[in-house]
Amino acid sequence: MGAQPIAPVQPPLTAPFRIGNVEIANRVLLAPLAGIGNWFVRLQARRHGAGLAFSEMVSSQALKHQNRRTIEQMLVIHPDEHPVSIQLFGQDPEAMRVGAEMAADAGADLIDINMGCPVKKVVRTGAGAALLSNPELAVELAHAAAEGSGLPVSVKLRSGLTASDRAGLELAPRLVGEAGVAAIALHPRAAAAQHKGPPDYELVRELVERIDVPVIVSGGLRCAADVHTAYRRSGADAVMIARGALGNPWIFGELTGHSAMAAGPPQAQVAAELLWVIDRAEEHLGPRATHYMRKHYPWYMARLGIEGPEADAFQRLDDLEQVRVTIQAAAGLAPVPIAV
Repeated sequence: MGAQPIAPVQPPLTAPFRIGNVEIANRVLLAPLAGIGNWFVRLQARRHGAGLAFSEMVSSQALKHQNRRTIEQMLVIHPDEHPVSIQLFGQDPEAMRVGAEMAADAGADLIDINMGCPVKKVVRTGAGAALLSNPELAVELAHAAAEGSGLPVSVKLRSGLTASDRAGLELAPRLVGEAGVAAIALHPRAAAAQHKGPPDYELVRELVERIDVPVIVSGGLRCAADVHTAYRRSGADAVMIARGALGNPWIFGELTGHSAMAAGPPQAQVAAELLWVIDRAEEHLGPRATHYMRKHYPWYMARLGIEGPEADAFQRLDDLEQVRVTIQAAAGLAPVPIAV
């Protein structure tokens, strides 16, 4: 028997890599988080060691039509979060071109296109995962984003629409070869599965062998052990953490060695982190921060040892100053201040 080929050695997650001409300091990335991933959530991930953070998905149609709220809330980029990628979604190439141009003008370093969102209200417009069944339009959209922005473009895909569908794996090489896409993020679950069932990381490995741009693995990464398993099994170039980062920015430090407290932050640091998020939310959203923050409280409560009715009470507090006082009193802590 002849000698067996030697599998390439994967770089450590701490090694830099490039998407197009943009250098990323490490291979641990914050995924686009719909309705959550604004500038301060991204900045939080970067503070804790993420090499790159993606924005929540932004409607290219809303940008084309100069929707004020979309522009003022979703195209805000903090100077300390570079490099940053703005994720766009839509089904109109002209809107994608305009939206990508606006994102570049706002300071984006990269553009990402969502071609994997399984949410019905997105899919029924022909955007998100619906593009898996319309490869010609998908390629056109990617080309328009590159043309409009002049920036490297990445695309986030699902493996297919249904369990037996491989449309995402077939579309990815076309996006790279025909539209010049600089990276592919693959969530190896079918769109129909949403977030249920185990991801098939072997599908990511197959894609790695088919295209010559970075492949980023996403899906099922709830803790550091999951991340290491997915990275090894997929052979990917980087990992993209979504739900595992909710209320747990320390996961980035744990994976990159960025923070000495990564494996288990003390309660004082957890309280300080939550107070930092509240301050930034109020800075960004004004009075609407009260409602927005109700998404965040449950992610931090268990770490603070606040459970049951006491944790539920946070959802009924309408005054953020009262929330701040309650966090300190309930946890019995003097929070550690965190600079922006």
